[in-house]
Amino acid sequence: MLEILQFVQNDKTVISAQHRYLIKTFINLKLYIYKSDYFVYIMTNKSRTLYAGVTNNLIRRVYEHKRKLVPGFTSKYNITRLVYYETFRNPYDAIVAEKRIKGWKREKKVKLIEETNPNWKDLSVEWFEN
Repeated sequence: MLEILQFVQNDKTVISAQHRYLIKTFINLKLYIYKSDYFVYIMTNKSRTLYAGVTNNLIRRVYEHKRKLVPGFTSKYNITRLVYYETFRNPYDAIVAEKRIKGWKREKKVKLIEETNPNWKDLSVEWFEN
């Protein structure tokens, strides 16, 4: 894709200025989408109620959960501890992974968490000031 972008930027005769602009815009958009990180995450509370989600900004999303900025399940059950997350380059892969995890039984989710975080530490504890 980068080669196409360089060609479009340099070649003035083959492609009109309007087409060159449209192609550059499309390529830049695709590069932006696939450069970004997407996250599947699991959060919990003191009684270990689980919530799985997907986001393109993990720090912002965890902050929203911790501060109860979005009404719903996580606010109602005080879900404030990040215990697992996984990074994806492609948003579609992240969404598929989230749906897969949400379909699992609790035991399988617990096993996933405990493979990387056996003590269920809040992985975001140092991200925010109190």
